[in-house]
Amino acid sequence: MTSTPLGTNTVMQVGLIVHDIEKTVEAWALLLGVPQPDIMVTDSVDVAHTEYQGKPTPARAKLAFFQIGQVTLELIEPIDEPSTWDDQLKTHDQSLHHIAFEIDGMAERLPRLAELGLPLIQRGDYEGGRYAYLDGQEKYGAVIELLEND
Repeated sequence: MTSTPLGTNTVMQVGLIVHDIEKTVEAWALLLGVPQPDIMVTDSVDVAHTEYQGKPTPARAKLAFFQIGQVTLELIEPIDEPSTWDDQLKTHDQSLHHIAFEIDGMAERLPRLAELGLPLIQRGDYEGGRYAYLDGQEKYGAVIELLEND
């Protein structure tokens, strides 16, 4: 483990926001020469406890994951709103959304990262862990995602 505020400097995932995940999955699979991954839908707010700007949100997303070396390419098609995913699509069209790091101690790291100009914009749970999106658009050019697995 490094002494960075993130606790790591290894990128594990890059996330792209897309209009049509089915078409984009097909395109990436062809480009990479790999089978198309399954497309999943995130859990509803009652399961995922999704919050956007500090408030519960019904936002969901369709997701697909390509493992490309040490990094996973995540494709995200927003469903419902409000969410950082929907904001990204409206503001920047299809584009890079986040760079993700797997971390330990999310609750302790969030305040320190906020002090560094990375405020929490969205968070939620998934089976086996939790995620947090930090607003790094202005300072870093992308959202920074923290993934903490149990």
